[in-house]
Amino acid sequence: MSRKFVVALSVVTTTLALVSTPAQALENDLALTPPMGFNNWNTTHCRAEFNEAMVLATADTFVSKGLKDAGYTYVNLDDCWAKPQRNAQGDLEPDPVRFPRGIKYVADYVHSKGLKFGIYTSAGTKTCDTLGFPGGLNNEQRDANLFASWGVDYLKYDNCNNQGVDAVQRYTKMRDALKATGRPIVFSICEWGENSPWNWAQNVGNSWRTTGDISDNWSSMLGIFKRNLSLAPYAKPGAWNDPDMLEVGNGGMTTAEYRSHFSLWSMMSAPLLIGANLSNISAENFQTLLNKDVIALDQDPRGVQGRQVKASGGTYVIAKPLTNGDVAVALFNENGSAATISTTTAEIGIGGASQYGLKDLWSKATSTTTSAISASVPAHGTVVYRVSKQGTLSVPPNGRTSISDLPTETWSNGWGPIEKDRSNGEQPAGDGRTLTINGTTFGKGIGTHARSDLTYYVDGRCSRFEATVGVDDESPSNRASVVFEVYAGTRKVADSGVLTGASAGKQLSADISGAQRLRLVVSNAGDGIDYDHADWADPIITCS
Repeated sequence: MSRKFVVALSVVTTTLALVSTPAQALENDLALTPPMGFNNWNTTHCRAEFNEAMVLATADTFVSKGLKDAGYTYVNLDDCWAKPQRNAQGDLEPDPVRFPRGIKYVADYVHSKGLKFGIYTSAGTKTCDTLGFPGGLNNEQRDANLFASWGVDYLKYDNCNNQGVDAVQRYTKMRDALKATGRPIVFSICEWGENSPWNWAQNVGNSWRTTGDISDNWSSMLGIFKRNLSLAPYAKPGAWNDPDMLEVGNGGMTTAEYRSHFSLWSMMSAPLLIGANLSNISAENFQTLLNKDVIALDQDPRGVQGRQVKASGGTYVIAKPLTNGDVAVALFNENGSAATISTTTAEIGIGGASQYGLKDLWSKATSTTTSAISASVPAHGTVVYRVSKQGTLSVPPNGRTSISDLPTETWSNGWGPIEKDRSNGEQPAGDGRTLTINGTTFGKGIGTHARSDLTYYVDGRCSRFEATVGVDDESPSNRASVVFEVYAGTRKVADSGVLTGASAGKQLSADISGAQRLRLVVSNAGDGIDYDHADWADPIITCS
């Protein structure tokens, strides 16, 4: 019955012995929503046009064209900013032709615009460009100190020329070096998904690349989307799956395809780093990048990556629960001709209302439904709805009630659906067994699998939530490790700490007075989500 979660992705598997333990968590309180900004690589590579003037102009454009107001914050340099050799003291130096006034001047200029500044190096002896600029391997603290002295706010750390040194070791060493500087620096791990970073990197970096580099064409974007989509359970605030930078505006795709690209990246809570030359991007593509309704999905503080609800014949339904109880749903058509794509409110994980409002986030048209959600989606297109509750809303009765007897407002789950009064089991609904934690059975509760995120609409009428929480016995005791969290609205009111399959059930009790929503979250403890079957047993809410 217990199952190991297997990602449908061709990768080199990192052994469990190399996985960081929960005690090594990053905990830098950065990138609590996916980073937004710019990186030059997709548009310039190492050509001469990558220089100080371009970077300063990009910062100016962020302000003048509304990108800063839309949430874009980071102006990041990629490879080729440095001299080919370190100086006599062993430090990196900027290319004097590209950056005649130095990197600190550029960083200060970017900061003067109310923006943040990022830089690049590689976790190897040299960077990735064929010219071979010096990398950070065995120079981690020296380079981190230099970056901090320049005012760097974001580091992209690549994977080239790594000399076969273990990935976890290399990236952890730079994590620790950045922390030692005392400067808050977002740490972007770029090891291309080769060592299954989703299993260990949430304790090391703020994001991790899940694939190789993107190219400016439909096939490349589509392949990366499919690989990244299956990794939804691993993402959370401060720790994001990164399917690589945006190609919107570089000219290799149509406007509709770029809208799909932007929609899918936003639904997947991906970093949104513009990779186009902002001086010649078309007005249509600029409007794609400035769609604040779609950006709001990416930046939603609940931090749940959209999950695949269903897929068939080149069509996809993807759902993403949001902080205020809404759910975003993307209907994506990868085919070369139009297709009707349909789902329901129940399938996308929203409930507890007699009617639902739909807002199309591209056309801005609005409509209502009692259940059905459907659209004719053009070739290579994506329709994105924000679904909200309307009409009569379900609220808990007075007294003490089991959560499993109440309708779930929104939910997402790491494997299959959540189960009421049963363990998570496998993927089909209703296939769990009696809830059992460390030999103790429970008749009522919710069976989940990390990462899971459930909300219940309580209308400010409830005062307390209590439950026994733990790993279900259907998981091997030496494999699962999870953390349970209870939120009253957006305020965390209880935390179980790390529980494993060997842990006894733990009692949680929390004051939720005044909250409109009760939110129950189970996260993995930093070592991947294998066997993370997690039970909310005897979950009682008290209302009046």
